[in-house]
Amino acid sequence: MAVAEFKPSNTITHLRSSSQLSILSKRLSLTKPYHCTFRTLNRTQNARISCSIAPNEVQAPAVQTQDPKSKPDCYGVFCLTYDLKAEAETKSWKKLMNIAVSGAAGMIANHLLFKLASGEVFGPDQPIALKLLGSERSFQALEGVAMELEDSLFPLLREVSIGIDPYEVFQEADWALLIGAKPRGPGMERADLLDINGQIFAEQGKALNAVASRNVKVIVVGNPCNTNALICLKNAPNIPAKNFHALTRLDENRAKCQLALKAGVFYDKVSNMTIWGNHSTTQVPDFLNARIDSLPVKEVIKDHKWLENEFTENVQKRGGLLIQKWGRSSAASTAVSVVDAIRSLTIPTPEGDWFSSGVYTNGNPYGIAEDIVFSMPCRSKGDGDYELVKDVIFDDYLRQRIAKTEAELLAEKRCVAHLTGEGIAVCDLPGGDTMLPGEM
Repeated sequence: MAVAEFKPSNTITHLRSSSQLSILSKRLSLTKPYHCTFRTLNRTQNARISCSIAPNEVQAPAVQTQDPKSKPDCYGVFCLTYDLKAEAETKSWKKLMNIAVSGAAGMIANHLLFKLASGEVFGPDQPIALKLLGSERSFQALEGVAMELEDSLFPLLREVSIGIDPYEVFQEADWALLIGAKPRGPGMERADLLDINGQIFAEQGKALNAVASRNVKVIVVGNPCNTNALICLKNAPNIPAKNFHALTRLDENRAKCQLALKAGVFYDKVSNMTIWGNHSTTQVPDFLNARIDSLPVKEVIKDHKWLENEFTENVQKRGGLLIQKWGRSSAASTAVSVVDAIRSLTIPTPEGDWFSSGVYTNGNPYGIAEDIVFSMPCRSKGDGDYELVKDVIFDDYLRQRIAKTEAELLAEKRCVAHLTGEGIAVCDLPGGDTMLPGEM
């Protein structure tokens, strides 16, 4: 789910019960106690999003804020009519964390939000505020999501706000989980999908740049996630480029599963698994550096032809096989992989191990082209930051595969140049359609 266009709206959403009223927070522009008006700010009054501004031209719009003391009465725990600091229990809690989620009415978010609210992701002493971004079309469903969160009575969930304007929803966000994106329709060329979703992520990058925390951590899930992450970071010049990630953790998890099945071990014996490159069928699951029970994979699995062919294809096409079996793309496993990606940044990486994430290539030690978002092996001290792993080895097979996915990402970058402030777009995508089957 994503928004390709914003239309001016003067619609008043009437809420008919106290449960519905409870989803409103101090962040929304309320006019009366019993109804809420969602206004489109001036920058979007002319309907379609325009995302061709160079990063150095991005300016923070005048964002209207409201004095919490003057807000109207409302009902429910999420209105923050209580004094959070006065509660004895919160004296041992950490500072409230703001988590923004786009595509919040979709299936992936439906699994993810309840993991976030339960404390599973950030820990049992971390209170959170969820800021949920949807579209005009999905707004009623978004209200339902907020009601379910309220009814679940999560002690750590101290606030929920919903909206359709990223400049409102992303205010003071410490984490931004960008799930929402337009799905690929019948007959849609990949270049068209890059442009449509690129406009969404350019606008969201500008919003993050304007109103989010200066150290916000951003995980882009909506596809094509590598290039969407690049567009987003290019439109957020005031946020460190290192803070942006494209989700390739699900690919890593799938690779670990396949290796464990082949070796006849449990998955926790598989470590040092890297996904190189793009989240597409050019991605490179690295069995050269991976280990099983501390031994190199190639010493445990002697069938090297299987590793080079069937293993790689199994990882690349796992999403498509799931669709054939179940009739829909992965949602729960994607949500789990988002949790894994967050925890990899907030919990120290085990000694000698690493994880995969699509990150900005500037300064990388592998000789990969700079100024793209490329999945590479990372380690973290658990402070939300990461460093690239230097002690990896390469052979001709691995380098050839990496060069192919690198060429694809460079072509995608040229295809969205108008969204990154780098000139006129030129789409010369390499031959063949490399979109993952699960993303079609």
